[in-house]
Amino acid sequence: MLEGLLWFDSDPNRNIADKINQAAQRYRQKLDQQPTVCYLNIQEFDEKCSEIDGILLKPRDNILRHHYLVGIEQTN
Repeated sequence: MLEGLLWFDSDPNRNIADKINQAAQRYRQKLDQQPTVCYLNIQEFDEKCSEIDGILLKPRDNILRHHYLVGIEQTN
């Protein structure tokens, strides 16, 4: 990912899909593109759900909990 948007949302009443959709919406507003990937904390990742609305979810241990890094996956 060359460029992304880091989103923070610790609201316990909102599910992961809503949080990632809000992050993606802000990314679209700011950069006028649809994000294709979201990096999230490995502890928040559910193997049963690896994609949300066309956004591929990738767990990482270097992303803090409640933080979501959305952007476009670099294909090189």
